[in-house]
Amino acid sequence: MENHKKNTAFIKKTAASLGFDHCGMARAVRLDEDARRLEQWLHKGMHGTMQYMENYFDLRVDPTKLVPGAKSVITLFKNYYPSQQQEPGTPGISKYAYGKDYHEVIREKLRLLLQQIKESVGEVNGRGFVDSAPVLERSWAQRSGLGWVGKNGNLINKQSGSFYFIATLITDLELEYDDPYAKDFCGTCTKCIDACPTEAILPGKVVDGSKCISYFTIELKEMLLPGDMKGKFDNWLFGCDTCQDVCPWNRFSQPHRETAFTPIPEILNLSAAGWESMTEENFKQIFAHSPLKRTKFQGIQRNLKFLQQGK
Repeated sequence: MENHKKNTAFIKKTAASLGFDHCGMARAVRLDEDARRLEQWLHKGMHGTMQYMENYFDLRVDPTKLVPGAKSVITLFKNYYPSQQQEPGTPGISKYAYGKDYHEVIREKLRLLLQQIKESVGEVNGRGFVDSAPVLERSWAQRSGLGWVGKNGNLINKQSGSFYFIATLITDLELEYDDPYAKDFCGTCTKCIDACPTEAILPGKVVDGSKCISYFTIELKEMLLPGDMKGKFDNWLFGCDTCQDVCPWNRFSQPHRETAFTPIPEILNLSAAGWESMTEENFKQIFAHSPLKRTKFQGIQRNLKFLQQGK
């Protein structure tokens, strides 16, 4: 038990030194309740064309399927709230995409964390995940005592809001576990539900992914966006932060200190005309290490046209 305590303290200290803002531990168990919820959500088609959500169901709900002999799930938060905001009137880009692609940044930090755990503890089997594998990050964050899942589906931390990337490290190392976060501080507030431009947030903490602006502007690969959504995108070109921007808990958000997330200048001040006149070559050059490359140049141009048609 003394070892568990020592190893837990070491991991939390190392995580902080690598730039993670919060770190919590939960026992690796099968998430039966989450499995039921996910099954219902998929059955209702709320994932739209995101077929990958249907894949690897067992892996999503059972950490031992991802790491044999898994005993602990370590959840880490990395703040991305920017100190600078976009110029008013410019096509909206979700704050998480202002700087360098978070997958690249956090993956490297997870690699270093696992490496330092092995150097300190000895032979440890583990795998790090950041939004790139079938892991129910928010469930593990709540089980690790880091916050509660809000009505908009985001994990909310009482001290610092929801503008965080969530990373997960599953390991076969036994640790001291944090108490799950038992309270829900959303109360009777419905600001996120009321503000959602496409009414994608439903009662009961259910988000219809197939109606979310982030889904249309990032995930949907078809070159034609649905006509009934015209004029409903609130000038969002890539992603959407509306439900987080109106959340009262985000008044506690503090600017991040991660240089890799420094905003790309074009994101902050490029007008619709500027985006329109951009060539594919320029786009690839400017956004080579940005999350915007996920939607590709054609996707951005499609979104831009759709915004203009809706005006």
